[in-house]
Amino acid sequence: MNEINLKVNGMACTGCENRVKNALKTIDGVKNVDASFENCYVKIELSKDVPLGTIKETIEDLGFSVKE
Repeated sequence: MNEINLKVNGMACTGCENRVKNALKTIDGVKNVDASFENCYVKIELSKDVPLGTIKETIEDLGFSVKE
């Protein structure tokens, strides 16, 4: 299983965390998502390969910025 850790700027509350989690969980291959607005991170566990661009685009489409 692969794991991706990203720095995500712009999350301001648990509602933001939940929006990111729910959006990422719709991607085929995403097994689990942990997000923290306080620490500006998202940890994604994958059950199969998912292009990093797909993950970043999903987060950025919500209005947040992503740094690897």
